[in-house]
Amino acid sequence: MCARLYLYGDGNARRTHMSLFFVLMRGLHDSLLQFPFTYKVTFCLFDQSGEQQHIIDSFRPDPKSNSFQKPRCYMNIASGIPKFVSLDKIQQQNNRYIKENTMFIKVMVDFVNLPKTILSYTVSLNPGLPTHCQQRLIQQEIERRVQMQSQKNSTNSVVTTSDNVLISNQLPFDNGNKMN
Repeated sequence: MCARLYLYGDGNARRTHMSLFFVLMRGLHDSLLQFPFTYKVTFCLFDQSGEQQHIIDSFRPDPKSNSFQKPRCYMNIASGIPKFVSLDKIQQQNNRYIKENTMFIKVMVDFVNLPKTILSYTVSLNPGLPTHCQQRLIQQEIERRVQMQSQKNSTNSVVTTSDNVLISNQLPFDNGNKMN
């Protein structure tokens, strides 16, 4: 997998928005994986001001699209969010998303259908933490929320959680040009 970023937009979003795409790439272990790829993909552009006003957008892959089938060449056709964020928003002087000419984008792949309510927590985690640490913290937060909810409801309902939370935050980016 990789992410493809077009700083000045792609297609209909050219010169108006930053475009962000997800790309499946051929790998050595593709025969072990399940295709088509059907897991929700979430992009997060981090607010570096400390106010946590991140820009977050997600999409669910279309299992019929060639973009999400087993790759037959180096990489599949990119698919994602052409109008991820308006250029007006990120080109403002002293904007919250670019500091010292640097922005941070996290790409998350939800392999276990995390509840929507946990998304803000996953984004709040330090992106520098190793993936396995982030997975454990997410699992602990889910368990904490389940426990709080069960105490609140005072009922004996059974809720299951999964230890298989997977977050991918270290995808390589390319600049939208053909890669060799």
